Amino acid sequence: MVQVNKLGVILKKTEFTFENEGVLNPAVIKEGNTVHIFYRAVSKGNYSSIGYAKLDGPMEVVMRMESPILKAEETYDSHGVEDPRIVKIDDLYYMTYTAYDGINALGCYAISKDLVHFEKKGIMVPKISYQKFIELTKINGVIKNKYYRFNQHEGVVEKDISKMLLWDKNVVFFPRKINGAFCFIHRIKPGIQIVTGVKELTDLTEAYWDNYITNLDQHILLEPKFDHERNYLGGGCPPIETEHGWLMIYHGVHESLNGYVYCACATLLDLEDPTKEIARLPYGLFQPELEWELKGYVRNVCFPSGAAVFDDVLYIYYGAADERIACASMSLSELLNELLLNIQHNDK
Repeated sequence: MVQVNKLGVILKKTEFTFENEGVLNPAVIKEGNTVHIFYRAVSKGNYSSIGYAKLDGPMEVVMRMESPILKAEETYDSHGVEDPRIVKIDDLYYMTYTAYDGINALGCYAISKDLVHFEKKGIMVPKISYQKFIELTKINGVIKNKYYRFNQHEGVVEKDISKMLLWDKNVVFFPRKINGAFCFIHRIKPGIQIVTGVKELTDLTEAYWDNYITNLDQHILLEPKFDHERNYLGGGCPPIETEHGWLMIYHGVHESLNGYVYCACATLLDLEDPTKEIARLPYGLFQPELEWELKGYVRNVCFPSGAAVFDDVLYIYYGAADERIACASMSLSELLNELLLNIQHNDK
């Protein structure tokens, strides 16, 4: 098994109004010796925005903003801007995040040239009702029943069902174009899906998504396979390019006597065709064990969402119990070697 070092909590909630309930699920991008962290900040009433901190090296916090860098401003994100990830593609930074309007949680993106000013570009995932999701996926009739079970929203009595859309979260870009096109993952429970071959993000039209959902089985990248991820999966850190393939850290969820448990997981994807899974760890890379991972706003959570590599050390930044931000490290080469001992066969 890979030796994982839990390095502890690096960011906690403060008395500032925008983050007085918790900080969690950070996006991370490394430039030289600097690590930029864009994190989900939660205020009372469960309203989220995006805060910012800067690290010198992988762990030393040297600057932290006293107000959010991105916040709710639109109808579609009126109740929160959540769970960011960030990459740089060509000369632009792309931040993906989940917009929550009180009913729907949908993947969005914003762009920046300087990591200071971000321009929101809106929702990038399909905006379809659960009923339309059923109708489209049943055209070919090959989607497993669990996709219907997982996508029945809770709380329909309290909410306006006519406004409820299919939840599609955890949008994560690959950090470069592949064959001249954007590539990203997203999550319609319980699996992780992948989008490839998109030359321009404006091509993600309603017609594109209708065809995509109709053929959803062709776009499923990962599904639950092992005990630690048996309930569902979701995106984590942006994929890391290595000589052996794209290293992707994601989250897996399983149900225990104490509720759902979120752990960090690892897979390896083909460099030129990331729809192909090469290898997957058959066990969780790390899971909640320490008090600040076991107890918090949501207990039993290690939610990996950002990573940085210093020499051969991989640092994974994660939300701990939905209340604080922590970091774990491991040898990158050791993790890759362990993955290559667990080559996967396509059994979708």
